Amino acid sequence: MSADEAVTAAPPSALYRALDREDWARLAPEMEQPLTAAEVVQLRGLGDRLDLQEVQEVYLPLSRLLSLYARATKSLGASTSTFLHEPDTTTPFLIGIAGSVAVGKSTIARLLRELLSRWSDTPRVELVTTDGFLYPNEELERRGLMARKGFPESYDRRALLDFLTDLKSGAPVARAPFYSHLRYDIVPDAVVTVRRPDVVIVEGLNVLAPPPSANEVSVSELFDFSIYVDAAPDDIAQWYVDRFMALKNGAFANPSSYFNAFAEMNDEEAHETALGYWTSINLPNLVENVLPTRHRATLILQKSAQHTVDRVLLRKL
Repeated sequence: MSADEAVTAAPPSALYRALDREDWARLAPEMEQPLTAAEVVQLRGLGDRLDLQEVQEVYLPLSRLLSLYARATKSLGASTSTFLHEPDTTTPFLIGIAGSVAVGKSTIARLLRELLSRWSDTPRVELVTTDGFLYPNEELERRGLMARKGFPESYDRRALLDFLTDLKSGAPVARAPFYSHLRYDIVPDAVVTVRRPDVVIVEGLNVLAPPPSANEVSVSELFDFSIYVDAAPDDIAQWYVDRFMALKNGAFANPSSYFNAFAEMNDEEAHETALGYWTSINLPNLVENVLPTRHRATLILQKSAQHTVDRVLLRKL
């Protein structure tokens, strides 16, 4: 499937309610803005066009919807426990966020963590990225997968499933590996510890992927709600290149960075390198593995070329 074919293979309209930005913003016109401009800047990733207006019109209504889903799920869990004459064993509400590299899903995950924590029903919110479940670079090298880092086969899927199963089974503590973007690798003996919060947001490229075989469980089956961040591949390509150029002049300059060698490139060389990575790795992964999972999401955020959300699709119940 080409990038153009993938874009036109949109989710079936009969499954979703489609709201343009104005209609979506009207759903919560009187909600108080809990964040300051400075807080939004701290949450914003490189290249993202996130500001207070975007938070007010897009993400405040979304956080309200998510809080309603979380409350309803908790109530259903409690009612089920009562019916079974068991103690209430309500587990964390799990939200999956999927989408391409450079589409802004990490910023959205951080923002939703902050917004959801302001709702009285969900004060304790944790964020876990699936980067921590990538195989270590040494193992990727052994398997010949370094050039396919980010593709489904580069993740320890069993470890991710075990982690999510711990969360949904009510384990008092669940632990995930820690990934360093500076080192571009898993940090040995470092872990992310999650202790039964109200909500866990799981962000990653392939979190909505189907299972490898019919006899296996998919990661997405463990989610209570899922979000796909969508945009045209050509727009994402431009955002990816822009971010690479910003990193070349920033984080890549750190001598400890895995990508430090790129800091010495001139702008033309860096631009061509970024475009090469996009064309040979990230675009094929998007078309083959990430974009086909879009229709599995509960909600789709569609972004314009300006990196702002202009349409929301919500799956019908």
